[in-house]
Amino acid sequence: MFHTTTKKTKLPRPLYNGGFSVEYALQQRRSVRNFKKGPLSLAEVSQLLWAAQGLTDPGGFRTAPSAGALYPLEVYIAVGSVENLSAGVYKYIPLEHQLVKTVEGDIRRELSTAALNQSWVKNNAALLVFSAVEYRTTQKYGRRGIRYVHIEVGHAAQNVLLQAEALNLGVAVVGAFNDERVEDIMKMSKDEHALYLMPIGRK
Repeated sequence: MFHTTTKKTKLPRPLYNGGFSVEYALQQRRSVRNFKKGPLSLAEVSQLLWAAQGLTDPGGFRTAPSAGALYPLEVYIAVGSVENLSAGVYKYIPLEHQLVKTVEGDIRRELSTAALNQSWVKNNAALLVFSAVEYRTTQKYGRRGIRYVHIEVGHAAQNVLLQAEALNLGVAVVGAFNDERVEDIMKMSKDEHALYLMPIGRK
């Protein structure tokens, strides 16, 4: 049904001063599950991914804190309707601020089925999908590191929620899904564990 690829896309440079206050984003933030028709722009995708895991320092520090600066998270975007991006799965490469296309084809319907048939998982422009390579953290912190990974994905997701509000986009978080099925649909490596789905669209 789908096949893998390695096409790369350079993302636009993110804005670091958008003129939308953190306080107002916090006050306005709500989960949105009903999205209007219309694509996301590549600039919006760039900003959302940077908020999730983008670099903020030449030393490699990122927008979300990570225990031991070990960065176990991987971020993907499953594209259905994004300007200048064909449908498929793209992996975000923070060090280069670019996307690598890993799967061809629109997988939103398959993800919706894996997410217990939640309709908003398919009726959106795109989804951010977070996974983690846990051993990056557990090799230093042992089993306690799994807790740190789960804390970290919350940090990153909140960044996305606030950034989406600043962009006037709707977003929700989904934690109810069949882990193994999502990992298979996304063609994740055997070391990755799916953690979070975030449907995004116009509101």
